Amino acid sequence: MDWQDRIHADPKILVGKPVIKGTRIAVEFLLELLAEGWTREQILTSYPQLNAEDIRAAVSSCSGLG
Repeated sequence: MDWQDRIHADPKILVGKPVIKGTRIAVEFLLELLAEGWTREQILTSYPQLNAEDIRAAVSSCSGLG
């Protein structure tokens, strides 16, 4: 999986913060949820427009992986 296929930044969406494509959910927000102890399952239940690949892409985009 290439995280660039799932992450997008547009100055017209959330002031250009990287978001999951097709949403207004910022990568930063997902990372904050994970840092607060949310599980992937909790995120996917609370934000059904996301999938597990979106969460992996968010983490990979900030870690230099993928």
